[in-house]
Amino acid sequence: MGDRFKGFKRWIFAGAVLFAGLLVAAAFVWRYDILSNALDPKVPFLTYEPPSPPHYAQISSWAVRPKDPASSTPADLPADVFFVHPTTFDGGQDWNGAIDQPKAQRFLSRVVLPNYAGPFYRVGRVFAPRYRQASLYTYLTLRDDARDARRFAYGDVREAFRLYLARYNNGRPFVLVGVEQGGAMSARLLREEIAADPAVKARLVAAYLIETVVPAEEYGLVSPLPACERREQAGCVAAWASVPEGDFQRIQELTHRSLIWDSGDQLIDLNGRRALCFNPLLGGVSQERAPARLNLGAANATGLEWGARPAFLQRQIWAQCEDGLLHTSRPKSTSLRDSGSWADRRKVDSFNLFYADIEADAQGRLATLTGRSVQPSSSASIPQ
Repeated sequence: MGDRFKGFKRWIFAGAVLFAGLLVAAAFVWRYDILSNALDPKVPFLTYEPPSPPHYAQISSWAVRPKDPASSTPADLPADVFFVHPTTFDGGQDWNGAIDQPKAQRFLSRVVLPNYAGPFYRVGRVFAPRYRQASLYTYLTLRDDARDARRFAYGDVREAFRLYLARYNNGRPFVLVGVEQGGAMSARLLREEIAADPAVKARLVAAYLIETVVPAEEYGLVSPLPACERREQAGCVAAWASVPEGDFQRIQELTHRSLIWDSGDQLIDLNGRRALCFNPLLGGVSQERAPARLNLGAANATGLEWGARPAFLQRQIWAQCEDGLLHTSRPKSTSLRDSGSWADRRKVDSFNLFYADIEADAQGRLATLTGRSVQPSSSASIPQ
């Protein structure tokens, strides 16, 4: 009787271990669904109450802005840079993040600004608005609520840009830079606020839509704003979305889940259209493979103070446009690898593979537009 009872206990124990193993395996298989579900606001956007709006006349509504934005001196760089940041807010209870959400702002100041606005620090005065960005969750689902949240975010970006033009630009040449979510917002700014106004369009040095999918057909040679076909061409658009060598999941996501603006204010599927692909190593739109020797310098600027120049790592990657996406080799340096939490790894990289290449490219296009080379400035934008 005792032996039978012991055998029964062993079966119970084995069953419990098997059940626990199945739970662990299921959690691993569906881990992304579990994690993304935790970011779902679980409230329709129609009934959602968004955070308080920013007031762009106030310095607190800007992540970076010159100390005296309405005036410039001969010592200033000859251009401005309007920078629209990528997704830094994970989600949870909100579809759109408040401009003072602590975790999002830490990621912005520690990772995004040094790595992605940093290359333009020596190009012009940087203006980087805070805005009620759509959450990371809106990029993990194709629900209509998520699209509504992105459309809502654009309203803030448009207001910031209009105020910048009206009060701070004063007829100066400017560079438009948008990264990921900010790139999508900038693509709509290009169409509605820049291409539609000849005076503003004439002052555009170039637009850099970094890690952004836009249809190539909208930036043809006869388009109001064509793609940047060659180095030192001004008034053009450079857009790319990069894929590390062998990352087939990212290829699928960019190809089948990217959303673009239609002629109105709706976000629609790419529907098989080829994306615009600018190669930063070649300075233009080309299918040619750019060898690593052309890579002027990748950088991991995370944690650096605003304006600090990072150490450049040269010849890290090759890059080639293929089927509308920028394919790159894996960087040689371990400092140029993904890190951080699951949510952080779904955002933009905490390094910039084309830091020095973008800086040189923007300076060349500015020299073309203004007819003079860019010299270091004694005054600069400051983080807020």
